[in-house]
Amino acid sequence: MNIVVLDGYTLNPGDLDWQPLVNIAEQDREGLFRCYDRTSEAELISRASNADIIFTNKTAITAETLSQLPKLKYIGVLATGTNVVDLDFAAELGVVVTNVPGYGPDAVAQMVFAHILHHTQRVSIHQSAVSEGKWTDCEDFCFTLAPLQSLKGKTLGLMGYGAIGRQVANIALAFGMKVLVNTRTEIIDLPDGVKWTAFDSMISQLDILSLHCPLTEVTDKIIDHTVLEKMRPSAILINTARGGLIDEAALKQALDEGEIAAAGVDVLSTEPPKADNPLLSAVNISISPHNSWATREARQNLLDIAVDNLRTFLLAESVNRVN
Repeated sequence: MNIVVLDGYTLNPGDLDWQPLVNIAEQDREGLFRCYDRTSEAELISRASNADIIFTNKTAITAETLSQLPKLKYIGVLATGTNVVDLDFAAELGVVVTNVPGYGPDAVAQMVFAHILHHTQRVSIHQSAVSEGKWTDCEDFCFTLAPLQSLKGKTLGLMGYGAIGRQVANIALAFGMKVLVNTRTEIIDLPDGVKWTAFDSMISQLDILSLHCPLTEVTDKIIDHTVLEKMRPSAILINTARGGLIDEAALKQALDEGEIAAAGVDVLSTEPPKADNPLLSAVNISISPHNSWATREARQNLLDIAVDNLRTFLLAESVNRVN
């Protein structure tokens, strides 16, 4: 059995072990395991032409590609999103596609609060000032360059309430925050301190808005000029979900003109971003490079689930199948 990982570097830059997949490949005496850090479109067919099993993260597997891989039986997506694979055509060919859901809600929730605390505690500007000698030269035992904010009593709005949203709510409650939730359908049974609220009502009440919904035709650029204008000037926007949820030009304008106080994002509409992405030049924004998912623990869990998906497939069973 031949197993090929097309773009393994982001999942495993060297601190995880591919051996479980090697072992599966070598159950067949002539089986081979090959792993590439990255695979370009031009390299894909030559690398995967003899593969029974392919694993991909962001390398696209189109209908045209699938038609040139006659041995292929299984595609394991090393992520939750599956838009990189033509699922319908794969199903027509009898190729099973699986994904890895729910591998790192703790990691993403942690990044949400990393961005929130970046803007409320102002650690980075004070650390820089200390490094520049400003504390050494200070006449007082302490100094503050910008207002610090307590999270206790603040209102956090969550757009979406899946595994990540629930974990963000748990952390918020531990900080003593109030939590409002908006989902497509109303949720009645929520923990103490968490309340379902209509979208427009939530937007006008919150101090911090955190996005945790999928990107669909309905949610595409849902955070636009109209929504941003309804938020408080002191509000903070956080996005660790999908870059397309935000109208980036509208957010830049809102930040630059002080319509909202700050934003923290882990995702952009195009990744890696183009040099002219408006958010790269916006004020009061923190941007992390889509790595909220990438704690070592989350990546190990992702790899473990991906291996289990394949083992289950080889037993003629089905788990996490998406086509």
